[in-house]
Amino acid sequence: MDYQKLTPQELRQIKTLGQLKAAGYQSKTIKEELRDNLILKIKRKENVFEGIWGFEDTVIPDIERAILSRHNINLLGLRGQAKTRIARMMTQLLDEYVPVVFGAELNDDPLEPLTTFAKELIDEKGDNTPVSWWHRDDRYTEKLATPDVSVADLIGDVDPIKAATMKLSYNDERVIHYGLVPRSHRSIFVINELPDLQARIQVALFNILQEGDIQIRGFKLRLPLDIQFVFTANPEDYTNRGSIVTPLKDRIESQIITHYPKSIEIGRRITAQESNLKGKPVDNIYVPELMKDLIEQIAIEARGSEFVDEKSGVSARLTISAYENLISAAERRMYMNGESNTIIRIADLIGVIPAITGKVELVYEGEQEGAGLVAYNLIGKAIRSQFVNYFPSPEQKKKSKEGNPYVLPLAWFGEGNELDILASQGDKDYKAALHSVPGLEEVVMQLVKDMPEKEKEFFMEFALHGLAEFSQLSKKVLDTGLQFKDLFSSMFDMGPGDPDDFEEDDL
Repeated sequence: MDYQKLTPQELRQIKTLGQLKAAGYQSKTIKEELRDNLILKIKRKENVFEGIWGFEDTVIPDIERAILSRHNINLLGLRGQAKTRIARMMTQLLDEYVPVVFGAELNDDPLEPLTTFAKELIDEKGDNTPVSWWHRDDRYTEKLATPDVSVADLIGDVDPIKAATMKLSYNDERVIHYGLVPRSHRSIFVINELPDLQARIQVALFNILQEGDIQIRGFKLRLPLDIQFVFTANPEDYTNRGSIVTPLKDRIESQIITHYPKSIEIGRRITAQESNLKGKPVDNIYVPELMKDLIEQIAIEARGSEFVDEKSGVSARLTISAYENLISAAERRMYMNGESNTIIRIADLIGVIPAITGKVELVYEGEQEGAGLVAYNLIGKAIRSQFVNYFPSPEQKKKSKEGNPYVLPLAWFGEGNELDILASQGDKDYKAALHSVPGLEEVVMQLVKDMPEKEKEFFMEFALHGLAEFSQLSKKVLDTGLQFKDLFSSMFDMGPGDPDDFEEDDL
């Protein structure tokens, strides 16, 4: 019988140590297991980390090299860079099932028992020792490092209640209550935010990483644990909240640096994959491609903003939450107006502000401005950045001798006209409002190439927002939506007694 060729169903028919030996089972460390299965997947050109975008040429090759080298791994990067997700996906490189001594507390390998219980059971029953099977999904342990984590939590401690109940001496191994690390024998063990772990607790990991064994309260006990360690850390933690002590860092063989998406296209893939739109009428809500780019552009602007702490980072969860809120804004409007279909509008970006304010860590200047104003500022910068991909810069056209395509719309506003785009406005009223601005449709039809007909009003609104971001128009945030009007008249209209009026371009 060839153990390697047995199906999971055939494996689970093996019930005893004797049957396991007859099948040709041989013990293998978890690092060898990960290595062998990775080699198979590489040869078959299978993607181990399915759904992890943007790391194909950077992070993932580094992880694969670390696994081939049998290294423990530290994933170093800012928040929201898929560090924990990568660690969880490593279980796919484990064998689907491995045998364990039935009833053993530390899931002992039947051919290499670790605990006294397993050794005594094998001595007593021999080849009749019962064997059970452990699925790879259960061979994963994760612990968030917090200042209150103790050595007992991770390694273990003496349990006086167990000693008294079972009438055992404190020299008896059975009085030990094992911590998370020993219970992760033959598993992947992940410690998230490692620098947050107190230095004295980090010291307790030295022996495990170097020699693979543990000591508990002076017990003459050697447990050669078999564990694949994966740590995650945020570079900010090295200075602000804690650090990885040097001897521990030295014992983690591979430190791999993660990063944010390097392009809008990759960001869009991640957002589309991770957004929770279950139950939403997504088939009835049309989302222009430009709007998907704008959502990603907001995160890009946040990562470079003077108001946002760059050391803290801006998680990919910002764009995911923002996109979910964007769809919900259109969904709410559709229900309010009794409409069966709708198209996303630029004004719907107001609905993503709550998703932004909770995802950015502000510096002092940002705190002074306020989270809401910073969020408006980021949306405005995103619009400005994307605007020049579709329209010529209003500042350059104003100075150009070739003619300014924005003359008619700007003149209309210059005559004192105003335009309100309301959050709850029905599609019919929304279109009528935009078409009331002379020359606006012509600007879009002339300048936006290959535009789907259904996106015409979307780009008409986008043109107004862009003109506002380039200080050609005033854009005022109302309780119920947005108002566009002439820039200079808005300056005269706002008196010193109107501190609550907010003009986005004032940012």
